[in-house]
Amino acid sequence: MHRTDTTPLSCCVAAFLAFLMLASVPALPAQDHDSNPVHWEKKIPTLILGGANNHDWEWTHESLRGILEETGRFDVTITTTPAETLADAEELAKYQVLVVDYNGPRWGEAAEQAFVAAVRGGTGVVIVHAANNAFEGWKEYEEICMLLWRKGTGHGRFHPFDVTVIDREHPVTAGMPDLHLHADELYHRLVNSQATEPRVLAQAMSAKETGGTGENEPMILVRTYGEGRVFHTPLGHVWKNVPASRVSHRDPQFRRLLARGTEWAATGTCQLSPTPPNWVSPEERELGFERIFDGHSTDGWRGYRQEGFPAQGWSVEGGALVHAAGGGGGDLVTTSAYGDFELRFEWAVAERSNSGVIYRVGETEPASYHTGPEYQVLDDAGFGVDADGPTSTGSLYGLVQPEGKQLHPAGHWNTGRIVVRGWHVEHWVNGVKVVDADLGTDSMRERIASTKFAQWPFATLDSGHVALQDHGDAVRYRSLRIRTFE
Repeated sequence: MHRTDTTPLSCCVAAFLAFLMLASVPALPAQDHDSNPVHWEKKIPTLILGGANNHDWEWTHESLRGILEETGRFDVTITTTPAETLADAEELAKYQVLVVDYNGPRWGEAAEQAFVAAVRGGTGVVIVHAANNAFEGWKEYEEICMLLWRKGTGHGRFHPFDVTVIDREHPVTAGMPDLHLHADELYHRLVNSQATEPRVLAQAMSAKETGGTGENEPMILVRTYGEGRVFHTPLGHVWKNVPASRVSHRDPQFRRLLARGTEWAATGTCQLSPTPPNWVSPEERELGFERIFDGHSTDGWRGYRQEGFPAQGWSVEGGALVHAAGGGGGDLVTTSAYGDFELRFEWAVAERSNSGVIYRVGETEPASYHTGPEYQVLDDAGFGVDADGPTSTGSLYGLVQPEGKQLHPAGHWNTGRIVVRGWHVEHWVNGVKVVDADLGTDSMRERIASTKFAQWPFATLDSGHVALQDHGDAVRYRSLRIRTFE
């Protein structure tokens, strides 16, 4: 809707970066999937146990917090003094799940007994990467952890590999795609020191050519311990003074796996979508899709008729491009221009909020919608707009009304597609094609001539930028990926 105004390891990682530049760590599958709310009414109180690790724990603690909080599902606290926090019964009782990112000295009898009692009583536990190196000789922890880094364990080079789901009956992996070309260390020969019976949900081939065993190695493990649920993944390696290794945490596939594993450990169910945002599936990659937003940087975006990213209004928050209500900044546009294309994306608007995705935008006019048609993004209910009105969500704004859409309410994620070939355009909402129109026909040109668009060079450009509209309201966009047609 428009306004009326306007190390050796580092060497391995470095070598791998060239691969990433070409192949890109994956960005969302073709299916429309995620209607989860941006902010859940009841969040899961979560405690990250840290403060020591032979890995880059100062960075990974905050990264894990970000991975969980970007889903809107978790309320996360970090302790770097777990011996004190765990021994405080009143403090420990606040949390539904404990995420262990720790590999250091023992916590002491009081804290360790409290930890084990909490898990037996129903508190969930998540073990991440080198946390399975910790506490040799502590029988209960080794039972909880299931498989551990002990004498004989190792790993090959940091490299991209597939993680294959072998058990799709478990809530964590139900509906979840395999992890494709995830970049990480691949632990091999983990030790089952306490003869536990882990349930292995996924594995990866530890290839000999990358320094591995030539065997499939477990990558996702679960069990129950008393009333508590345990999720363990040896993935998530980030080495000190090797920032390039942070790619393991930045992979959207790892982020969604960690979030679902934590959700299951806390609740016994997984309500988060099994497919990650800001990810391009192998199937989409085959079709030629690429990400135009990676979930953590502003690369590829700038302000309309501006040289750089807006200094106000727009930000990257929780894996999304976010516009704050009343924040200003103007429309956001891609740095690249596109002719014939298919764009897939997700959006969420706040109540009574208004935005839009505008395409084939030129920058000769004061406003982006003076040249580009608009896919309307709106809280229909909040504005009292008819679902099939010509200014409702999914419409070709002001020209063609949508038909047959099913819209998730304000504050929830919706999915969209825009397909443009010549001036034939399609708009999709949550997997349903709601607009199919040709702006180049005589009848459509006559319709345009009878609207305010007639005063501008509207829908005349063969190519242009994609714009995300600043209409002064709160809106979020993510999972933006595009393919072009010859």
